[in-house]
Amino acid sequence: MSADPPVVILGAGPTGLGAAWRLHERGYDNWSLYEAASGAGGLASSVIDAHGFTWDLGGHVLFSHYRYFDDVMDRALGDAWVEHVREAWVWMRDRWIPYPFQNNIWRLPEAELDACVEGLKALEHSPSAGPPTTFREWLLRSFGQGICDAFLFPYNRKVWAYDPSSLNVSWMGERVATVNLQRILDNVALKRDDVSWGPNSTFRFPLHGGTGAIWKAVHRLLPQAHMHFDRAIARIDTRQRRIATAAGESIDYDALITTMPLDRLLLTIDGPEKIKALAPKFVHSSSHIVGVGIKGDVPDALKTKCWIYFPEPQSPFYRATVFSNYSPNNAPPGHWSLMAEISESPEKPVATQTIVDEVVAAFERCGFIDRANVVSRWHRRLEHGYPTPWLGRDEVLGEVERALHAAGIYSRGRFGAWKYEVSNQDHSLMQGVEAVERILDGAAERTFNGDMSSDLTMPAGRSRSD
Repeated sequence: MSADPPVVILGAGPTGLGAAWRLHERGYDNWSLYEAASGAGGLASSVIDAHGFTWDLGGHVLFSHYRYFDDVMDRALGDAWVEHVREAWVWMRDRWIPYPFQNNIWRLPEAELDACVEGLKALEHSPSAGPPTTFREWLLRSFGQGICDAFLFPYNRKVWAYDPSSLNVSWMGERVATVNLQRILDNVALKRDDVSWGPNSTFRFPLHGGTGAIWKAVHRLLPQAHMHFDRAIARIDTRQRRIATAAGESIDYDALITTMPLDRLLLTIDGPEKIKALAPKFVHSSSHIVGVGIKGDVPDALKTKCWIYFPEPQSPFYRATVFSNYSPNNAPPGHWSLMAEISESPEKPVATQTIVDEVVAAFERCGFIDRANVVSRWHRRLEHGYPTPWLGRDEVLGEVERALHAAGIYSRGRFGAWKYEVSNQDHSLMQGVEAVERILDGAAERTFNGDMSSDLTMPAGRSRSD
């Protein structure tokens, strides 16, 4: 019997595997991981369809804020990567506009360009006001009416599946490019493309197996005796600190790192009722991922593009990825592929039975494909696609976090933390790693708290506090 108190991890996605990695790295032996699915990866998994096309569960790219994360990635896949320079574009008004849109409005039709410029100039003369309380207000104050009407309002309604007026302003960080009026005016005057903005101007992608190959490799490097798959969780007794699986197993924990969606977790724990009653407050969008495999060569217009944004309503998807550009092995020889993402919510329903046909038709309308050459159609719906930073989210999260921590529960990851702003793969892995550091040493969880300056590198000795 180990003298170390038992640490249990729920979920084998990036967060759960990050926690397992750090525990193993530190020589802490009394830990176990339980995953409801039959394999590792979670929302960062990949699928190979019957026609030999590889698909990710969403448009994942690997960009890192952390040396620690980079080291884990290097251990996982060695040199089996493809390096890319990002090419992100907007497709609207039957033309290509480089991303970020606001820096490249010179490509718009003249009347729409004039409205965007006038909206930007009007911001200089707007009276100062208190801080914005909604994402919609922030967009208007930052970009003006013209840019919001042309792109930001319709696009954000599509991607979030909720109106920007229902989102808070605490999530944005580096994810939304602001404006430099003189720079934009110079771009207009010179008809100059401006594509330099972005935290992920370069990225790497696995040579084989899609994004899911990363997490399968991380899993293989961990001690397999600690990993338990096909183990759905039925109930968590916070008083006894005991977990019951759907198969009837009973697992004791001293500290529990869970990556279950918070709304589901609150309905799984046995109390307190005040916290369980908060579950319906959590807002999220679902995702439909549609892959289209095509016979032939990638069209010249798409040969170097990575992902494309679609603000207009005639395209059901908000983003498409030229997925065969990420790795030559994502499509069988003589073929290429496009992957579309469609958001869904009670305010934006999706017709599941027809969405694949709608995607194929939209790609054809855009001139990207000839449907006669389509050889594969793949579709996956994810109930929990993206956590929504709804108005009032932070207050609810604070109350839930305090109650869970008192029960030895650390809810982390994309839907465990319910913080879109720190839900990329690097953020997610580091949330698991830093949760272990908090459990063992009482260290601050920088990523979970919105600080991405983690200096965690080398393994430390064993200890425990908190």
